Amino acid sequence: MSDQPDAELLPRPSAEALAHSDRMQTRIHEAIAARGGAIRFAEFMDLALYAPGLGYYSAGATKFGAAGDFVTAPEVSAVFAECLATGFAEVLGTTGGDIVELGAGSGMLAAGLLGALQARNVFPQRYRIVEVSADLKDRQRRLIADKVPAMSDRVEWLDALPAAVDGVIVANELLDALPVERFRVTDSGGEYLGVSGADSILRWTALPGDEPLRRQLQLIERTTGAKLPDGYVSEWCPRLSPMVADLSSRLQHGLLMFVDYGLPRRELYHPQRDRGSLICHYRHRAHADPFLFPGLQDISAWVDFTTVAEAATGAGLVLDGFTTQAHFLIDSGLPDPQARAGSDLRSRVELSRQVAALTLPGEMGERFKVMAFSRDWDARLPGLTGKDLSGSL
Repeated sequence: MSDQPDAELLPRPSAEALAHSDRMQTRIHEAIAARGGAIRFAEFMDLALYAPGLGYYSAGATKFGAAGDFVTAPEVSAVFAECLATGFAEVLGTTGGDIVELGAGSGMLAAGLLGALQARNVFPQRYRIVEVSADLKDRQRRLIADKVPAMSDRVEWLDALPAAVDGVIVANELLDALPVERFRVTDSGGEYLGVSGADSILRWTALPGDEPLRRQLQLIERTTGAKLPDGYVSEWCPRLSPMVADLSSRLQHGLLMFVDYGLPRRELYHPQRDRGSLICHYRHRAHADPFLFPGLQDISAWVDFTTVAEAATGAGLVLDGFTTQAHFLIDSGLPDPQARAGSDLRSRVELSRQVAALTLPGEMGERFKVMAFSRDWDARLPGLTGKDLSGSL
């Protein structure tokens, strides 16, 4: 249950879905009781998204595409994967090796990349998918077998990251789903915004700050050059830097790429962005109530790309570029709808709609960023040869 009004504006879940959410809430309330009446938001988010058999990404409901809660770029259009394949083919041509995808979602990116690489006669030794959800693994297997049967024998699923990777590591909309802490600036420093469950209702509650939060606030203020005002609310992802550093350490030869929505630190924590970036998605409606229908909705926050860059370069990788999704796709050879679809008017209109969704500022084009790093690979992805935003980091 929630003490916020957003539920009135959203579709009502089925009785079966509500029963599932009730079980998820019971699990959350058990965690709250075990912590003495409140938990930090990162623990709540971790449970709501990843609790075995109950969390949003661990249970079996459809999440991606028209029948789910949100649409990712690979579902919008096959040209997204085709543009990534343009660069990946160059990496694989030099390094050989594998493609490792983290959190493959519906499997559309994997299927699209494999199909586009096959058309170029470039083949990864293996396409390795690191996926924690048994349900998503099954969906991915079926989709890949249906769309690229000739390549499906190259695909394998892993429960954990391989120790070493030659080739490409790619994560599309993964970092935004890492659990975040929510905080509020006070006149005495900072406090966490945690979660309590009095009267069986999930609510925000203030919890004492600590040394890690103090250091994070100091880092933000050093970067922005401004003191955060009292009452300022935002998020911070303690897992982001360790995860990126770990991934970077595993890349032996090749490319590490992230595609996600986010900003450099000085923009993400601008004093005027005083409500943070936490966002939830349910049945293609975006809203701000993370306590609504736990286990049935996505919860995410914008990525601090400065932290990503610091962690990867600190682990020895080279920052190859940072740009918007729109510029990356255009510079990777985004097709002209008029030339691509021939004389079929309906196909031209549909492809134009897809390209607009991927590139327009009001759609995915500006909100989503592409950041790539390399080790022992001296070339540069075509998509990073145009507008480079690395100076904003």
